Amino acid sequence: MRAESGSLEVPLNSPEPLKSIELLAKQFGERVLVGAGTVLDPTDVGRVWDAGGRIIVSPDSNIDVIAATAAIDLVSSPGYFTPSEAFAAIRAGATALKLFPAEAATPAVLKAQLAVIPKEVPVMVVGGVKPDTMQPWLEAGASGFGLGGGLYKPGQPAAETLEKARAYVAGVKR
Repeated sequence: MRAESGSLEVPLNSPEPLKSIELLAKQFGERVLVGAGTVLDPTDVGRVWDAGGRIIVSPDSNIDVIAATAAIDLVSSPGYFTPSEAFAAIRAGATALKLFPAEAATPAVLKAQLAVIPKEVPVMVVGGVKPDTMQPWLEAGASGFGLGGGLYKPGQPAAETLEKARAYVAGVKR
């Protein structure tokens, strides 16, 4: 299950996340892969699916969360940091991986990991990504990026979010 325009995750530790997921899923339909982030408990997977979510993103390689996600054919994108975590996640049914926290790694680490991670498994770089640091990650083989606090902070004006988003787009195009 893939979306042409990317994905949007609503952290489960945010205010009314399931309501937000439901609204976003209705608004964007098949154009954007909408789901939940910070998923720590397998029981939350079904709740996200009930709200219309199609992707489950977690900060760790929780095998139970990954298996619950795979069991109902949702996209599973768990966090990993080591090859052992990556392969455990893949064996449990992960469809994508997120190198997290990326600020504690380097593009060289990602490149080495991608030499053994199956090519069909996308690896997103998440945590500490800045517009001016994106190119080395892309050159190392990153499939994309997860953007959170660098893009948006609660209460931030829409114009500021737009300005930051444009800087990230420019960072990818460099």
